[in-house]
Amino acid sequence: MPQTHKMSSILLLPLFYLLFSPSSAEIAAKPGVNYGQLGNNLPSSHQSIKLIKSLKAARVKIYDTNPTILNALQNTGIQVSVMVRNEIITNISSNQTLANEWVHSNILPFYPKTIIRYILVGNEILSQQDNVTWFNLVPAMRRIRQSLVLHKLKKIKVGTPLAMDCLEVSFPPSSGKFWSSLTDSVIKPLLQFVTKTKSFFFVDVYTYFAWVADPVNIKLGYALLQPNVSGYIDPVSGLKYGDLLDQMLDALYFAMKRVGYPDTRLFIAETGWPNDGDVDQIGANIYNAAVYNRNAIKKFTEKPLRGTPLKPGVVLPSFIFALYNENQKTGPGTERHFGLLYPNGTNIYEIDLSGKTLESEFKKALPVPTNNEPYKGKIWCVAERGANTTALGGALSYACGQGNGTCDPIQPGGKCFKPDSLKWHASYAFSSYWAQFRKSGGTCYFNGLAVQTTKNPSFGSCKFPSVTL
Repeated sequence: MPQTHKMSSILLLPLFYLLFSPSSAEIAAKPGVNYGQLGNNLPSSHQSIKLIKSLKAARVKIYDTNPTILNALQNTGIQVSVMVRNEIITNISSNQTLANEWVHSNILPFYPKTIIRYILVGNEILSQQDNVTWFNLVPAMRRIRQSLVLHKLKKIKVGTPLAMDCLEVSFPPSSGKFWSSLTDSVIKPLLQFVTKTKSFFFVDVYTYFAWVADPVNIKLGYALLQPNVSGYIDPVSGLKYGDLLDQMLDALYFAMKRVGYPDTRLFIAETGWPNDGDVDQIGANIYNAAVYNRNAIKKFTEKPLRGTPLKPGVVLPSFIFALYNENQKTGPGTERHFGLLYPNGTNIYEIDLSGKTLESEFKKALPVPTNNEPYKGKIWCVAERGANTTALGGALSYACGQGNGTCDPIQPGGKCFKPDSLKWHASYAFSSYWAQFRKSGGTCYFNGLAVQTTKNPSFGSCKFPSVTL
């Protein structure tokens, strides 16, 4: 990530490069959307496909092979990417029969009425702790590919999406380098496979997380792809960067070049910006989400194609993350707020994935952001209103079971025992747990039963522990 910023300008693209770029001829620069299903309040598959069409998405990616969704996508003209679940990769890697059965059960019943174009084997495998699967990833991809050839499904390509943490070095971009420990065993075979089969190196790229990690040195406008902001000049390559996305993508291109695959094509499997989050998460708001996604779509669909400073004119096929805010995703609040739509199907902000709507043509003004600077003050963690009582009891037991006197004040006779209610006791336990364990990875989530608040829940002599930012 950049430590300093210098004036930069976007490189103009020579027309001949656009006309003769082989990648431009093979795949159109039409953004799609990731259709996640981790919510208990989402519209039906058929309604969701209607909503996807209303967003003018040319592509959709799902994280499984849900037959209801694949049936709903029949005859829509929307290109589809499906996924092999992480947990079956190892078995498939050593068993061609299993690979054949997977293709027979999950692809043949729907294709070609459903335009399945990509089979993604796993999701961010190298970010998982299960390192056994790392080394079975490419063998599993080969098995799936062999099955597609057997069934004469030549138009379907095989890939796997990795996160940016596949890079050991990402700054400056010219120093982009894959992890040395995985380069020969996983990365090179992966790049060889996707290059030979004319597929793509799929990657999840989020400028939001890079900015959050260093908001002092990385300017918000640079992360939001805003035009005319101070950019960055790579001291080694001399390339000029006008936005953080270009910088991150070129780090990947340089890394691929370093291991002998300079011409492998990138496919942005996920990118986006959260529209909301926890109190202690800066920059997660509707304004920034709309600005980033609109700018990203404009970037991907511009004519002539912009590409990146290292790869001007190349097409960057992409999926915006995600269709909905998904309330069953775990982790920080931002994880549940990357949607373009609320679960009821209404737009969180106006967006056109085709890129044909000009900024001036969006009718509704965006709400002014209030959390672009870190929150300064105390935060408590309390039970969510309407939380299931049975689940709340289990979460209370978990928080209290962590020791360190977490729940001593809510024991009989303690300063916070009264009122003797489950919600009150759970709220105290959540705040106490979070205050003690936040620095070591503890979160204010408890499977969706807890929420952060800046309102002090303390009462009388009962003082709730808090986190001070």
